Amino acid sequence: MDRIDLSSPKLAINGGNKIREKSWADNITTGEEEKIALSRVIDSGYLSLFEGSHTPDTPFSFHGGPEVQALENEWNEYYGSKYSVSVNSATSGLYMAIGALGIGYGDEVIVSPYTMSACAMAPMIYGAIPVFADVDDMGSLDPKSIKTLVSPRTKAILVVHQFGIPAQMNEIMEIANEYNLKVIEDCAQAHGAMFKNQKVGSFGDIGCFSFYGNKVLTTGEGGMCTTNNPILNKKMRILRDHGMSREKKYWHDMVGFNYRMTNLQAAIGVAQLERIESIHKNRREYENCYRAALSKKNFTFQNNLNNRQRITWLVSFLMDEDVNREEYIANLKEKGIDARPFFYLLSDMEIYKEYCSSGTPVAKKISSLGLNLPTYESLKSIVEINSIFSNV
Repeated sequence: MDRIDLSSPKLAINGGNKIREKSWADNITTGEEEKIALSRVIDSGYLSLFEGSHTPDTPFSFHGGPEVQALENEWNEYYGSKYSVSVNSATSGLYMAIGALGIGYGDEVIVSPYTMSACAMAPMIYGAIPVFADVDDMGSLDPKSIKTLVSPRTKAILVVHQFGIPAQMNEIMEIANEYNLKVIEDCAQAHGAMFKNQKVGSFGDIGCFSFYGNKVLTTGEGGMCTTNNPILNKKMRILRDHGMSREKKYWHDMVGFNYRMTNLQAAIGVAQLERIESIHKNRREYENCYRAALSKKNFTFQNNLNNRQRITWLVSFLMDEDVNREEYIANLKEKGIDARPFFYLLSDMEIYKEYCSSGTPVAKKISSLGLNLPTYESLKSIVEINSIFSNV
């Protein structure tokens, strides 16, 4: 692959002319359906209907407004879960899951070093200890690494379905059952992904989903937690509403937080969920276009694996070690394409280093070689993608 001189004044990043005058659009996945949904809520006058908002009907004070309840019910139907609890972010959902499972001071939770910081921070909020395990070639927790780190203090495994690829849930659940561990599934990037034809988020005790702006389904900020356990369902609902008793208003049975979703956010979620299959289809089409345009390059794309039916969140791939990733990103930026490297490892950061007692060589390799390409409905035409990448 041709190299570029990053010091060259001809590059757009150094003041030269851009090949494209305008960068590709931001992640815009909303349309008329969402506008209609928002208008419905605004016209109702009730932007939120939890306790304290002078609710017109008492059931709303604990369960939220009609849009919140509709989104939770429709998420149950889509996922086949018994209970869905909406939240104001997936981060809140992870914190809520740790609290509902009773994980506390001195307990250990096995997590991935190759993910969003919220996964490590969630147990720390409750005084528990994150323990970093290595990942497999697809970026999700490696069961073999997990097993070597189980100790008498281990209480849970927090598994991330990284980049929309299901983790090896059969082996992870076997470990959890053997050592009597709780399992939290971080499905932030994996809406609709399946392991052995079963949707992720339904294997462990609690599944957590993100509705952030760059996710498959978005409400701007927001998320959802799923469970089949009625006790966990009740605990999560209390935790998201300041720890307030369901039976006695303004009486607090536990320490809780404000993790509530508004009626406005939920209305957008309902509209998005109605067309989630078309959203998946559009993302797959962009991925197929990228693959075709880059087929002759030195890249390793994600593939469908036996029993691990992934979805397209971002188009992600690993570059060959002899390709300079930063130069390639700069080259793409010159052409108006905002490509981004994979996450830094949490275990490399000073605040988390002490929680990594074993090596994580696979995670390090993926972190150093990975690249994400823009992947969303508002992206430019397939013809333009082919044209740009054929000259990179």
